Amino acid sequence: MSDKPSYLGLLNAVSLNESRAYAYLTAWADATPNDAVRGVLRTVAAREGEHGMTFAKRINELGFQLRPEDDTDFDRQMAYARSDRSDVEKFEKLGVLRFDTGDGPDIFDKFFTDHSIDIRTGELLGRYIAEERDSLRLLRGCYAALQPQRNGGEPMNDAVSWLAGKLDAVGRAVEELRQIVVAQFMPSNVVDH
Repeated sequence: MSDKPSYLGLLNAVSLNESRAYAYLTAWADATPNDAVRGVLRTVAAREGEHGMTFAKRINELGFQLRPEDDTDFDRQMAYARSDRSDVEKFEKLGVLRFDTGDGPDIFDKFFTDHSIDIRTGELLGRYIAEERDSLRLLRGCYAALQPQRNGGEPMNDAVSWLAGKLDAVGRAVEELRQIVVAQFMPSNVVDH
């Protein structure tokens, strides 16, 4: 493709930000003593890392290269993620919920205002947005479960169970989606004898 797509900057920004989020969420997951928090962080970090690589790959497929940008805040975020600060403090300082608007309009609502986005990139953006919104729901639930720690208390036992239930639900949804995809590729002309 010889013409530079108008949405190339968006793809570049998503790739860089997702890759950075993968790094500091992974560092945080390695540092937290809380198994439930670690599970949520690893789930979200895996998505972030995959998004970073997938968007870099898409930029390459379009005939361009990822353009790194300086992030003067990255080293500070990594140091904080690795620190012994509480998980509640890390949620607040690292700003992992800054894009969480609940059910209201969010930053992702504007991604498709560019009508020149090609089909492949549109599919990628759609999946990315759905996963980001789900990640925000997981992180919001994790943060809510940690709130009793703010006053020196222990996290509610049922909150940890709630998080585990959410992770189980995500696993079931992925398995159901896998079964649907597999069923679509099964031969439809199989005759019972």
